[in-house]
Amino acid sequence: MNTCVEKAARLSVAPMMDWTDRHCRFLHRLLSREALLYTEMVTAPALVRGGALHLLEFSAEEHPIALQLGGSDPQELAAAARLGQAAGYDEINLNCGCPSDRVQSGTFGAVLMKDPARVAACVAAMRTVVDVDVTVKCRIGVDDQDPEEVLPEFLAQIVAAGCERVTIHARKAWLQGLSPKENRDIPPLDYDLVYRMKGLFPNLHISINGGVTSLTQAQTQLKAGLDGVMIGRAAYHQPADILCTADRDVFGRDHVSNPVEVVRAMLPYIEAHLSAGGRLHQITRHMLGLFAGRPGTRAWRRHLSEGAARKEAGPELVEAALTHVIPQPEVQAG
Repeated sequence: MNTCVEKAARLSVAPMMDWTDRHCRFLHRLLSREALLYTEMVTAPALVRGGALHLLEFSAEEHPIALQLGGSDPQELAAAARLGQAAGYDEINLNCGCPSDRVQSGTFGAVLMKDPARVAACVAAMRTVVDVDVTVKCRIGVDDQDPEEVLPEFLAQIVAAGCERVTIHARKAWLQGLSPKENRDIPPLDYDLVYRMKGLFPNLHISINGGVTSLTQAQTQLKAGLDGVMIGRAAYHQPADILCTADRDVFGRDHVSNPVEVVRAMLPYIEAHLSAGGRLHQITRHMLGLFAGRPGTRAWRRHLSEGAARKEAGPELVEAALTHVIPQPEVQAG
């Protein structure tokens, strides 16, 4: 196991479709030097059959970074994992948790919880061809499965195939009857089951996912004996609340970031993106929640939302938006 990535997995930002793109990850890396970052799910067929290697692009500053793959064919996943390692990723993660129809139709995601032998074959095939860690993100079960029975069996098979780290979303996924959004909220959380899995598999690095909305809650999970915590929507919508003090509070490092300074540090990145033909809103859409809960956040969001889509919008728009959240010096009366 890569000890650097293993340490970073103490706190990670979940892979989230349409959200954790390279611009989002660059922002999150400025907020935390230590947390493990994940790509959006990239399907193995897109890489291997479609040649969509642009999906693997990232900035060197994003390390440590994991590539999440979707797929169910061992050899195709192995080929995709090889491409991921060649691109420089620190970890290859297999998605066994996403319940969307699109994912099900490709026979990957949460539906793989029904076929642990196939998942084990996929893990073994990837481990054969890459040196970086191969990990799995899963649910506690799907549909009418009994998690108490299926989760230990699932973990036993992937551990036997060489998986040493797993992230468990502590909810079932209902493949019929619930939308992907509902699957993130409606099935009840079962943290105790995940804790029991740590007892059954003491040498398996287990991160928990689902329902964690603050750094305090994350620390509670770590104190309960788990090895890591993965945070999704809260890390996206309130990134400063989750990541600004994470290096100090979770990793014991002497580093606390400041969202205003992070915005200023984003400006050269924004300029480079615009110079390459990109648009401002492709980056600033990930920055809207930076000042969540702080004075001026509504004006900050509005300034960016209304202006960033304009073709001529540039870094000066971001600097102007900053004035809404930075206390202005009081003018002394004459």
